[in-house]
Amino acid sequence: MLTKETIQPLQPEDVKLIQEINKLWKPVYPFLANHIQEVYGRKGGIILEVGPFCGVILALVAQGVGSKFIIGSFPPGIEPFFHDYVNKKGLAGEISVAETDQSLTGIKENSIDLVIFRGALFFPSLFHVDYQAVSRVMKSGGIAMIGGGFGKLTPPEIIHPIADRSKELNLKIGKIEVTAEQVKEDIEASGALVDYQIVHEGGLWVILNKS
Repeated sequence: MLTKETIQPLQPEDVKLIQEINKLWKPVYPFLANHIQEVYGRKGGIILEVGPFCGVILALVAQGVGSKFIIGSFPPGIEPFFHDYVNKKGLAGEISVAETDQSLTGIKENSIDLVIFRGALFFPSLFHVDYQAVSRVMKSGGIAMIGGGFGKLTPPEIIHPIADRSKELNLKIGKIEVTAEQVKEDIEASGALVDYQIVHEGGLWVILNKS
């Protein structure tokens, strides 16, 4: 498992690639939000989306899911993009953007109802998933959805036009293939005190439940 010291700040070319991926996936966000809402199973709560691939949180706002919204951006270099994106959408008053890291520094303990970490698991050169940190910031009864994919509710007509370009961009920024067994080993090794399930519908996802 990578440590904080092995993670490098984003280079300008990486930031541009990530921006293109985030924009390319705009048509997916409403459907992926529906999938996440199905897992989450409630309407209120504090929602935190973390990492460089944030975007589905905007769809959750539009769908009336959640009462407070936070983007926790990392690695360093991507935060200005999210500030600009949220401002252009007129959501600066609803979604706060804060730079953090894979250990979720600055996010209060036991404060989050729903954690979303898309693009997790697949980009070891950018970050690793700190399952203990995710558990730390979750409230009792909280849910985390960690992983990647189009989600089980995104229709083929939305996926097909962007799939090839999305794959190409992901490979350029270092995407690797990960097995469910590897994910299980990482969770168990982390010592995070959460219940979890690994699901394959619409990608590869880890769903954490903090009791």
